[in-house]
Amino acid sequence: MNKTIRSPALTRGRLIEAATQVFAQAGLQGATTREIARVAGVNEVTLFRHFASKEYLLKAVIENVLALQIEAIAHSEEWTQDLRVDLKHYAYLYSSMLEAQEDLIRTLIGEAKRHPEAARQIIQQAAQSLKEKLAAYLHSGQTKGTVRPDLDLIVSIDMFTGALLAGMLRRSAAMNPLSYSREDYIENCVDIFVRGISTNPL
Repeated sequence: MNKTIRSPALTRGRLIEAATQVFAQAGLQGATTREIARVAGVNEVTLFRHFASKEYLLKAVIENVLALQIEAIAHSEEWTQDLRVDLKHYAYLYSSMLEAQEDLIRTLIGEAKRHPEAARQIIQQAAQSLKEKLAAYLHSGQTKGTVRPDLDLIVSIDMFTGALLAGMLRRSAAMNPLSYSREDYIENCVDIFVRGISTNPL
């Protein structure tokens, strides 16, 4: 008899994938653990073996979405230490993540006022790791004299990533074709940001 053996890691991955889909379609309030388990092809008891609550599952979903960016920033030896080159690379990675998860991101934005406090904290904590790693990179630039020492790095990062998010939302919601490309928008964001934070913007 041929039995399919599911490893815990595979089951966890299926649950995260299913939760991403269900959260995007039904919202945080409308998504149920029963539906997530059904989409993942497991029973609800299995879901709770891996995740103690829907909030913990949401945390795993957000961390999974951010994993590519966190991984890219974690390996500092791969960065060129050229602000323009590195931030352009980061901006394209970040924009790709936003585009790949547009439905989920729009759901989170649309429900921002209705999120339970626990859900809000989970989203903020998951994103914090990404901000801290980019802040560490920019702080290194301050130490080396390439980034202005007077900057509030967290505010600056919020401005940069916020502009990239706004660009994705604008591109996908535009009623008429935009007069510029995705690449034009990202390149301009990077250029303006680098000019604003660099001690040698030109």
